Amino acid sequence: MTPTGWLVAGLAVVLVAGLPYWLPRAVIALRVRIFAWVGGEEGVRAPGREVPAEEFKKVYGHPAADGRSRGAALSDLFWYWLSPGPEVHQEHLEPGPRYDDVARTTRQILAGLSREQWTELVGRCTRRVLDELHGHARVHQVRLRDLMMPVWAEVYYEVVFREPCPRHVRDLITGNANDVVSALKCTSLRHMDRRARLTEYLRARLANDPPPVPLPSSLTAREQAYYLQGTFFNTAVVQMSEAMAHLLLALATHRPVQDRLVAGEEEPDFLDGVVNETLQHFPLFGVAHRITSGEIPRDGQDPLPAGSVLLFNYPEYQGSGGDVFDPDRWLRPDTRPTAFIPFGVTANRPCPARGFAVLTMRVAAEEVLRGFRLESSVEHTRSLPSRGPCLLVARTGTAAPGSPARSGTRLTAMRLADRWAAVPRSLTQLVLGSYMVWDARRQGLCRNYFAASPGGSATSVTAGR
Repeated sequence: MTPTGWLVAGLAVVLVAGLPYWLPRAVIALRVRIFAWVGGEEGVRAPGREVPAEEFKKVYGHPAADGRSRGAALSDLFWYWLSPGPEVHQEHLEPGPRYDDVARTTRQILAGLSREQWTELVGRCTRRVLDELHGHARVHQVRLRDLMMPVWAEVYYEVVFREPCPRHVRDLITGNANDVVSALKCTSLRHMDRRARLTEYLRARLANDPPPVPLPSSLTAREQAYYLQGTFFNTAVVQMSEAMAHLLLALATHRPVQDRLVAGEEEPDFLDGVVNETLQHFPLFGVAHRITSGEIPRDGQDPLPAGSVLLFNYPEYQGSGGDVFDPDRWLRPDTRPTAFIPFGVTANRPCPARGFAVLTMRVAAEEVLRGFRLESSVEHTRSLPSRGPCLLVARTGTAAPGSPARSGTRLTAMRLADRWAAVPRSLTQLVLGSYMVWDARRQGLCRNYFAASPGGSATSVTAGR
């Protein structure tokens, strides 16, 4: 082989060997450009040139930043992902009597449990799911998001219906939630048949045995099923499963923090600090868009005009926390980050679970740590398309403890497998994400809904066909 041939071969080897390090990042950058294109030129980024970080909360909380779906190109894409029933999803309803009715019902359902009842419920559901792992094996390799999703499916079913969740219904809920989050992360196309099975179960359940809290009277029977499916068995299950996956993976990849939690009963607030630090580094929301219904005045600048599509970037805004994972900063009032809005802004549709999310995450984490040591060597990113590979090592049992060398071998293999899995996954995300962007624009679910019903009050829509 000629010197040139050897050089080309060497470069090819280097290029292929480095695929896990450069290709996923390149694909992510390309996907960001694609989604920016979907947002269109009208998108006003915050923080950004027009809305700097210091004005983020002020603009986000302004009464005129109240539009949610109508008038934004991104809405077609989010309605596509959240089908069926995105027209009655609490987060995508336009402001007005319908939204007020739905939001009030959600608060009433969630307020039906005291803090003690939330603690008992989450602890019980977590233990039940963890018990399914028990057996002779001392080490379990899991995907944390998959592990946690049945927990929150059971929790929110019981919150809504005030009775334990049957196993077949848990499977319907997790199938629906997993399909939604996989589509959102572009690792899989939508499977509307899986979602429809949960819809039909809910319709039958509501017709024969409705929940104790009356559902919004402004919604039809089908829309009431969509409301429960979208608010509780989609968003709530997905967001809490993601939050717990991030929390447990942070503990697995920061062993001193985990060990301190297990041993430090004298630090009751430290776990809350770990939860907050996790939400600081890995916010559950990416970009929230709002459409202005009027001008938003600015100090020393031109006002933001009515009809502006505001793109609030949570990860960029909270990025001031830096790269160091330091839960202790939350125990010192003078070091707590100010750019921290894990549950949104109070003045603009804050997360309904903000009052007990940290509590319930703490309870679930305590149950996991009570039974297992967490170990992982995978890359921890906000989007978590890998679903959080992790080893759960039982703290008690008859099996002999694994040697440090064996544990190290497992973690090395996990790290290599995770890096190489990111190569085909990132290409899959690029292809499927591009297709879903195109298909969402083609269907125009939000655009057609408001075109057919100028007031946004129609009760029929082809969302999710």
